[in-house]
Amino acid sequence: MEVLKCENLKKQVKKKIIVENVSFSINKGDVVGILGPNGAGKTTIIKLILGLIKISEGKVFINGFNIEENFIKAIEKVGAIVENPDSYMYLSGYDNLKITANNYKNISKNRIDEVIKIVGLENRIRDKVSTYSLGMRQRLGIAEAIINGPELLILDEPTNGLDIEGTIEMRNLIKKLSQQGIAILIASHNLAEIDKLCNRIITIKNGRVISDDTIDNFKKISTDSTYIYELNSIENLRDVLLDYKFEIIDKNKIRVYISKEKVSEMTQKLLENKYQVYLVQEEQVTSEEAFIKKVGENKID
Repeated sequence: MEVLKCENLKKQVKKKIIVENVSFSINKGDVVGILGPNGAGKTTIIKLILGLIKISEGKVFINGFNIEENFIKAIEKVGAIVENPDSYMYLSGYDNLKITANNYKNISKNRIDEVIKIVGLENRIRDKVSTYSLGMRQRLGIAEAIINGPELLILDEPTNGLDIEGTIEMRNLIKKLSQQGIAILIASHNLAEIDKLCNRIITIKNGRVISDDTIDNFKKISTDSTYIYELNSIENLRDVLLDYKFEIIDKNKIRVYISKEKVSEMTQKLLENKYQVYLVQEEQVTSEEAFIKKVGENKID
C-alpha cells in the first residue's frame, strides 16, 4: 500500500534551485533512507513533504491526499521529527506527552501509556526532561511523533549526536515501529545507520535523485563484482590472466574485477595452468565506497 508519493518536486528560491525533479514513493512498512552529503537538499525535501515550505513545482500525496489541496487530511496520519525534537525541559516527559496529545482529538490515557512503553521510557517518564540524556530526549520525541498513530513517520538525522548505546536503542525502536506497519522515511548522511536500518535508499546529489534502489543494489558500483581468490602461488599470474583485471593483495591472494558469469571460466583457466584454488569469495562493497563512487562530496553551491 502506497503511503507517500512525491512527483517531480522542485524548490526554487529566486533564481537558486534547491531541489529539482524529485520523485519517489514509500509503501506501508518500508524504511527508506534519503542519503546525501550535507547541503544536498535532504531537509528541504522533508519540509516540502510536510508542508513546512511551499512547493515551487510538483506534488506530494500522503495516503492519497494532495498535501497542498487537502493539507489536514494528508497530514493527520503523519508523525515527524525535523532537526531536534522540541520539549519543555522544565516539565516531565509525561507532561510533554499530555501537551502533545491535546493537539489531537481523542488521544486517551491508554494511548499515552502505550507510546511510553513502545519507546521504553516507563521508568523515567515522570522525571523532568532536563534530566534526560540526549538518547532519552530523542525517544521522547519519537513518542510525541507517534502518539496520533501515524502511518508515515519522518525522521531527520535521528541518531545524530547519540552515543553508541543511544544509537542502538534508536535503531531498535525504528525497526519495531516498521514492524507495526508504519512507513518510515529517514534523512541522514550517516551511511552506517542507513545500511543497518533501511530496506531502500534514495541518494541525493545537488538536489536531484541519482539513485533509488535496495541497499544491496546501491552497493553494486558497476556490472562487475569483486572476488577474492586465494591460491597456492601468484607466480607468473599476469601471464596467465592477461584477459582479466585484478590486483595482488599478498603472496597468495588476488582481488579480481569480474562478472559472476565469468568466475567459473577464470577458475578453470587457473586450474588448467596448475594453480591450486583454495578460496573464491565475493567481496562486499561497503556503503561508503558505493556512496563516494555515486555521490562524492558535492554540495549545492
